[in-house]
Order: sequence, then structure tokens, then C-alpha cells
Amino acid sequence: MRRRPTCRPWLSLSSLTGQRRSNRQGRRQPFNDNWHGWWLLARFREHEAKIPHIIINSIDVARVLELAGFEDGAELTEYMLQAVGTLARAGADLAFFASNTPHIVFDEVQRRAPIRLVSIVLATCKATQSLNLRRVGLLGTRFTMRGRSYPDVFAPAGITVVVPQAPEQAYVHEKYINELVPGKFLPETRAGFVAITERMRQRDAIEGLILGGTELPLLLREVTQSVPFLDTTRIHVDAVVDLALSGAVG
Repeated sequence: MRRRPTCRPWLSLSSLTGQRRSNRQGRRQPFNDNWHGWWLLARFREHEAKIPHIIINSIDVARVLELAGFEDGAELTEYMLQAVGTLARAGADLAFFASNTPHIVFDEVQRRAPIRLVSIVLATCKATQSLNLRRVGLLGTRFTMRGRSYPDVFAPAGITVVVPQAPEQAYVHEKYINELVPGKFLPETRAGFVAITERMRQRDAIEGLILGGTELPLLLREVTQSVPFLDTTRIHVDAVVDLALSGAVG
């Protein structure tokens, strides 16, 4: 039996440009909102559901990262609210940020937004609970690793979020911004991230790893996992599709 969404047009809201970029070897890589979009289409097709109208507001990653560095978050909140407002005026009923970093201001944006938003953090928390994990590592940009978005959602569920040590955080952030965001996925960087994950497993007793950046699954998709990886892109898309198909929006 086919499940059809009953909501009106809804959207993918990206904090990055929707371009495809090349890595050093010249291989084309699906890039952020493209990756979210690919999984959206795949998930709807799995359900044999009519694909709803997807609106993408492709905003400036450099601006998002600049504003994420401001301590109070007010300017990033306003920037994201403007982006959500654009989508709402285009007819969207449901929105999501196709990125982890803007979720540091998710609660305030949701409180003031004219339409419903789907949190990548809350969806990942539910996925973590389903695996019965109680102690998980988190990799992402510096803003994601040092922010409260993941700990504040996971702690009430009885899950501890562990971040790398300060030098490791600096390495992860530098590689994320200067390589992964421009679309470079290098073997030596992959090895560095795997080494950090293994140290966290041994040192911090993590039971799983949150890939708290939507480029991380592209970097780590071919590695042997010493702990389960929580792919926030796929988890987020699953949550959005399930909500759209439920008829609870609109």
C-alpha cells in the first residue's frame, strides 16, 4: 500500500551552497544539500510515495561559520530566521537545516519560525536511544563540538556526549573547514579521524560516534567501524520523510 504525504510543499533548508565539488583526485562528490536531497528522493522512493515539492534555500556557508563564532548567537539566529522565512513565503510547511552547525541556535529559531522545523540533534538522539547506546563521541565543526546543542538534548535521555580533547578538536575543525567543506576527502585525513575515534573508544569508553557534520559520512564511508557510526544526514532525512508521510504537517 502506498503512503502519500498529505502536507503542502515543504523544503530542504541548507546552510551550504548546493554545488558539487571535486576532490583532489577529480572525483565529483555530492555536497551537503545535494547529499540530503539524494537521500530524500531515495527514501520517498523506498516508500513508493509521491515526492512532494522540495524547496532548497541555498545559503552562504562562509557567513554561517562566521556568525557561529559569535558568542551570543543572535546574528546567526536572525540569519537563519530570514532563510526560513523565505521558504515559508515560498509555500513550505516543513523545514530543516541540512547541516549540524546552525543547530547551535535551533531552539530559538524554532521558537520564532513561522513553520515547523525538524532537528537533526533530536532525530540523532532518538536513533542513539534505539541502539541502546549510553556514551557516544561527537565529531563536527568546533562550534558543534563545543556547543550545547547535543549535550542538552542527549542528557535528559540519559546519554553522555563526549568530544575529543582540545588538540584533537583543533585538528578536526581545521580539516573540516579547509578540506571537507571545499569537497576534499583525503586518505591521510581519513586516517587521522579514524585514529581520533579509536583513541576516544579506548580513552573515553565511547560506544558509538556521532558524525556531527554532513560531510563526515563522505570521508568515513569506507572505513572499518570500531564503534557504530551515527550518520546524522541519513538519520535527519529519515525523520523528515517519516514526518512528511505521517500527514502531521500541513
